[in-house]
Formats: sequence, C-alpha cells, structure tokens
Amino acid sequence: MIVAGDSLPLGNDLPAPRPADLLAWYDAHRRVLPWRAAPGGKADPYHVWLSEIMLQQTTVATVGPYFQRFLARWSTVADLAAVDLDEVLKEWAGLGYYARARNLHACAKAVVARHGGRFPVDEAALLDLPGIGAYTAAAIAAIAFDRPATAMDGNVERVMSRIYAVTDPLPGSKPRLKALAAALVPEKRPGDYTQALFDLGATLCSPRSPRCVLCPWMAACRGRRDGLAELLPLKAEKAAKPTRRGVAFWLTNARGQVLLRRRPESGLLGGMMEVPSSAWEPGVDLAYTRALGWAPAAADWQRLPGVVRHTFTHFHLELTVVRGHLDDDGAAVEGVWCTPADFHDQALPTVMRKVVAWARGGGKD
Repeated sequence: MIVAGDSLPLGNDLPAPRPADLLAWYDAHRRVLPWRAAPGGKADPYHVWLSEIMLQQTTVATVGPYFQRFLARWSTVADLAAVDLDEVLKEWAGLGYYARARNLHACAKAVVARHGGRFPVDEAALLDLPGIGAYTAAAIAAIAFDRPATAMDGNVERVMSRIYAVTDPLPGSKPRLKALAAALVPEKRPGDYTQALFDLGATLCSPRSPRCVLCPWMAACRGRRDGLAELLPLKAEKAAKPTRRGVAFWLTNARGQVLLRRRPESGLLGGMMEVPSSAWEPGVDLAYTRALGWAPAAADWQRLPGVVRHTFTHFHLELTVVRGHLDDDGAAVEGVWCTPADFHDQALPTVMRKVVAWARGGGKD
C-alpha cells in the first residue's frame, strides 16, 4: 500500500534513464500522426500548434479528422486568421472546450499581426500569444523548433512519477515532476525526445496495465522495481461534480424552421449556437414554471419526457426539452430561424446536438 508522500530514496542501485535509449525506441516505434513530420523531416510550426491546441483534453483518435479538415480549409495560419470566427466555430463543433476555438482564432490573428505569419521560436514569445500556456509553448518550442524545452502533459507526468517512484499526489507533485523531466531533456533532438515521451506514455506506460517489459527505460524505473508502477501517479481526491438543470425551448414556425440563438461571446460555450434555454442552475429541484419565463416566445409549450444529460468539466447538466409552435414566420422573435436540414452549417456544440436529437425524436434518443 502506498502512503501519499512516502519518501522513497532515489539511491544508486538503478541506472539513470538515458534519453538515447528512449530516442532509439522512438526511431523504431514512433506513432504515425497527421501533424508529425516524417523521420528526419522538419516539423511545420502551424501543424504543431494546431494539433496541440486540439489535443488539449481530447484524444488523438478524436482530433485526427478535425485536424485534417482544418488544414484542408486553412492551410496556413494566415488563412485561418483571415476567416470569421463563426467559420472556425462551425468546424470546431463537437470537439468541445470551445474557448480553445476562440483562442485559436485570436492566436492566428496575433501571429499574423505581431510576427508576420510566423510563429516565434522562444517560449516567452509563444506564451504571450492567446491560448498558449506553459505546456503548449514548450511543446511548440521543442517539436517545431528543436529547442530543449520541457513539455509536461499527463503522459509525461505519469512516466516521471513511475520512473522516480514519486508518491506525492498530483497536482501537488507537478513542480517536482517537471524538475525531474527537465533534467532529462537532451540538447540533441529535443523535439523527437519530447514526442518520444508522449508516445511512451500513450502506448507503453499507460494508466492501466503498463507494458513494462517493452519499455526502453524498464531497467531505470523505480516504480517498476518497487511494484508501484500501475498505482502511480497518485491523485488527490476530486470533489463530486454538482448537477445543474435547465429547460431548452424547441420552437418551430410556420415554415418548419427552428429557432436558434448565439450564446454570449464570453463564458461557457461562448459564441456557439444553441437551442434557446433557461439558465442552468444548481440544486435538486427544477423550478419548471419559473424556467418557462426564459421562453423566447409565447407558445403552448409541451414538455417532452425525460431529460438530456451532458457532462462538462466542472458539472453535470440535465436539460428538460419543451416544444412549441408559432403559426407565423416568427420574424418578431430574436434569434436565427434554421431548418433542421441546415443544422450542419451551424456551430452547435455537442450538448445542443443532443437536444436537437431529443426534440426530433420526441423525447427519445
């Protein structure tokens, strides 16, 4: 049993992890990813930046098609900077964490305005761009420009915690893990080394059932030696997510169109389109009659059975869907009227696509 904070001496009984061993493994087993340069090739900073923003809290399998579509439409950062934000949000729809899309567009504009369409090389200048934090700046510096930077993502934290048997729980152990990782970054091929660490964590040093016998750093791993590898990294207990509830209003007009509206630019799902809804409020009871006060128009609202459920980073959401109809074209109602067949042209986030499916199915998936 591990006790958080146990002090495990590094000792001299195991060899130090050698970057050269990891690089040799990477040369033989590297993943083929659409944003990666071919072996020996030079990475495109635009590709690196775009993929890193997309990959934040999202899987490689999910990001691949989005990345390809973005490149097909906007092959350079200048192309991306030149389009309206709404176009970016439409392509981003379904990828989640929509502040990333707004920052992506703002960053593209900043790169063009401040740096002539070329990403800066050093981490400090990268950090000054919208939507780029410490991890992303380090990843771009290392992968795109071969700078000896330390990019710490969940894969790297897991590898370091196991290699050095760090039993202090995350997030408190982050500074120590970063210091340990920084000490290993080689001067030669730091970009390949960074990607090798990502691949090691994603393919061998996985959260469950790590394949230690295939790991190039097996002999140096204190976590494996002490039988702790699968238990690390420890994480502090998370507070239970609260549940918020609201009402979504599916309103149709005489033309068979549905009312949509744009959410405020700031805040959750900022700038995205939505089926109009009430406030999303915490608590066990939904004040249904009060929520109808948020209705976009007077109508004979009919409540559909069940609820639409969706989970955000910090809370669960349950939306009751009600349907109403107007006998005219609804021109006096604020919002955008759109036929369901044209919904693909709207920047509807995943939660709203669930609402659409629920409403069209009469309260069934």
